[in-house]
Amino acid sequence: MLGARAIDAEALRLMAAGNVEGMALAVIEEGRIVHVAAYGRRNVERNLPLTTDTVMYGASLTKTAFAYMLLQLVDEGRLNLDASVAELLPRPLPEYDEFKDLAGDERWRALTPRILLTHTSGFLNFRWIDTDKKLRFYYDPGTRYGYSGEGFYILQLVLEQGLGLDVGKEMQVRVFDRFGMTRTSMSWRPDFAANFADGYGLDGAMSPHDERSRASAAGSMDTSIADQARLWAGIIRGDGLSAASRAELVRPQFPITSAHQFPTLMTETDPRNAEIGLSAGLAVVTFRDTTGPAWFKGGHNDWTGNMVIGLESKKRCLVLLANDVRAERIYPELARIILGDTKMPWTWEYNF
Repeated sequence: MLGARAIDAEALRLMAAGNVEGMALAVIEEGRIVHVAAYGRRNVERNLPLTTDTVMYGASLTKTAFAYMLLQLVDEGRLNLDASVAELLPRPLPEYDEFKDLAGDERWRALTPRILLTHTSGFLNFRWIDTDKKLRFYYDPGTRYGYSGEGFYILQLVLEQGLGLDVGKEMQVRVFDRFGMTRTSMSWRPDFAANFADGYGLDGAMSPHDERSRASAAGSMDTSIADQARLWAGIIRGDGLSAASRAELVRPQFPITSAHQFPTLMTETDPRNAEIGLSAGLAVVTFRDTTGPAWFKGGHNDWTGNMVIGLESKKRCLVLLANDVRAERIYPELARIILGDTKMPWTWEYNF
């Protein structure tokens, strides 16, 4: 493994070449945090530095943290991954106003937590992408992979309406407090205002940090790189889960054949997926690396680029957060420098 100074030098070199304004990383070896660093600026206009405690947008890394909490409920016997949402909710799903579009289509009864966590729901990523902004099935649940935040809205409804839980509070106690994540929350906190990152798009334009007022399992987590290091070290060790549930998180559960992750309904396939066993785990994507089982999870919007890669054999993990989406362009090389050559499917993830 490269030493901390060498990692920092390479990160700064790649950032300069890629015009990346702000980025942070954490390296985990044998389940232990060995390096945490932040580079560049959290706000260019005010020349404010990005630090390891700067609050950054977690984006869809939230989904895996949420899945980890959900698996604790499975361990406690409070949730069955293969139960229909018809059994888990006190009322039929279309009777909830936000899912009334599904009225008349009984396929909603086929939805289960496992199907929703593996992104095989049959929905678009978000309904607002569609021309009429209505939620509908594009294929039968459980028949193909198609990334969808809508599925996590349903999972959140199951926990809130079916189990009577407050998702924000459960995440705080079961995940963030467990791992000592003092700068992380599912909604905006006033104390974040002293040190938070604004975002930067492909054109370098700034977008102010979104102060999310309510918890969303699909992606509302605010966090810091120091906290994400603690989270993913805990996840790769399996802290707080039974051995069976930890194994289920990263077990290949459904093969992924699409040439790219987005657009989610594309029909083009790529034979290289089968060569590495590209598959859906529970809120992660799994693959066969040269070292053995591996997985990853990205988090993205127009101003955010996050990526976590986990190699199971030696409990190795690389965590990358950026408040500049241009960082995604340098992640393949940075990951190669830190982790060595892997089978990480960058083309599928980023369309490179």
